[in-house]
Amino acid sequence: MDHISAADRAVRVRAIADAHREERGPLLPALHAVVAEFGYVDRGDVETLADAFNLSVAEVHGVVSFYHDFRTSPPPAHTVALCRAEACQAVGGEALHAAVSERIAGRGDVALVDVYCLGNCALGPSGTLDGRLRGRLTADAVMERLR
Repeated sequence: MDHISAADRAVRVRAIADAHREERGPLLPALHAVVAEFGYVDRGDVETLADAFNLSVAEVHGVVSFYHDFRTSPPPAHTVALCRAEACQAVGGEALHAAVSERIAGRGDVALVDVYCLGNCALGPSGTLDGRLRGRLTADAVMERLR
């Protein structure tokens, strides 16, 4: 949802909270729903959820900051996740990571994240490009997909 006002977002987040209110431990499912809808958890979302679930802002913020699934800023346009496990390292994963890291340096539209085994070991080095599993990756192939 692009370009939504803070007030409209708060209404939507409150509706998400209401939809999860009867669940046991409703905060985590509500946070996941907020991320699914908006891509991240905004400071205002923390305040809205705290109010909706009768929690302190600190309690909600603590949960958001503890779990890596919850980002507090809009996600980049692209995410490259490269396998750093042994099987991929054995077939050039370290060189791939270094080359991709160098090529995307300074690009705010790409996040490079490390993962440890995608179960695609026979086709290493492996990774995901915007969530899609890829094997036998090269830096050129990664950059081509980012164009």
